Amino acid sequence: MAGQGQIIERGKNKYLVRVYMGTDAKGKRKYHSKTINSGKKDAQAYLTKVLRERDLGIFIEPSKESFGEYIDTWLEAAARPRIRPKTYRSYEQLVRLYIKPTLGELMLPQVTPEKVQVLYNRMGDDGLSPRTVRYTHSVLRSALQQAVKWGKIHRNPADLVDLPRHERKEMRALSPEEAARFIKATVYSKHKALLSLLITTGVRPGEAYGLKWGDVDLAGKKISINRTLSRSGKGWSLEEPKTARSRRSIPIPPSVVSDLREHKREQAAVKLKAGGEYNDQGFVFATSTGEPLHERNIISKHFKPLLRDAGLPDIRIYDLRHTCATLLLAAGENPKVVSERLGHASVTLTLDTYSHVLPDMQQAATDKLEAMLFKES
Repeated sequence: MAGQGQIIERGKNKYLVRVYMGTDAKGKRKYHSKTINSGKKDAQAYLTKVLRERDLGIFIEPSKESFGEYIDTWLEAAARPRIRPKTYRSYEQLVRLYIKPTLGELMLPQVTPEKVQVLYNRMGDDGLSPRTVRYTHSVLRSALQQAVKWGKIHRNPADLVDLPRHERKEMRALSPEEAARFIKATVYSKHKALLSLLITTGVRPGEAYGLKWGDVDLAGKKISINRTLSRSGKGWSLEEPKTARSRRSIPIPPSVVSDLREHKREQAAVKLKAGGEYNDQGFVFATSTGEPLHERNIISKHFKPLLRDAGLPDIRIYDLRHTCATLLLAAGENPKVVSERLGHASVTLTLDTYSHVLPDMQQAATDKLEAMLFKES
């Protein structure tokens, strides 16, 4: 029926499907039309599908832009304004390396759950880690969810796929005895203040590199985290901390206060010697010309050699953060306090990340109950 939809023959195995879609704001009748080149049976199936979607209120006029064009628009218009530059670069890289080569030439409505699943399976077959596949999924799902909000598709196909099993990265942290040896070994390092700060405060390395003297209260024995240093290629920038709770104040031990005082005196001598060549930007940890430290140099020339000389495990510099958290939790510190110190978004994240410490904490709690309730009078 013309009021519902029509199938009009246009040639051999060629049919025009025409569906009434209501009226526009001016009262003009609107129609959806599509030519089917594979026979009347397929034309009827398409008509039935469109009528059903129209009646359910989920029909969307097919977009004429490719998915590659759409996701480029999404990156610039929706993603870039709400994420940090470093995160944007990682999004762009995932789109360029993995998403567009497989899905980019498709029209947006052609990005089906099956096509998305093929993408993830192919990434796994190419030897990419489950973590990379899951991160790609997060970006792709966000882009497709925006397409739903913009009325380009009626459901998110990325919600209907299977992801590879999550592989939890092995947590590496120094034991109390190893941490004490590490602190002892830093005595001979030019970066003693930086390394002792990292292991006692649990700050992220980027937060330490972005620390300025205005953030340090030596008299009050505390530091304030207000920014993080990010690097891209040969350049660097100061960015907002990772989460809202990453802006925080952290008390520092008296020994670290002493290290920072000594470091400040040594830095003053370096400034005096460099004269006009020192570009003073207020960084607590800076090069001989005032520029922020480069982590690669710290790791290769100082951190790794210190570990080897002290006979310590070959950990990452980021693992000093894990060491701080693990030591505090193992010592019975309240997880909420540890979470605030680390700048985690929630205490749930802290407990999930450091679940390996929980059995010991549970045993300690049990021992305390035994002592309180069953001690001999």
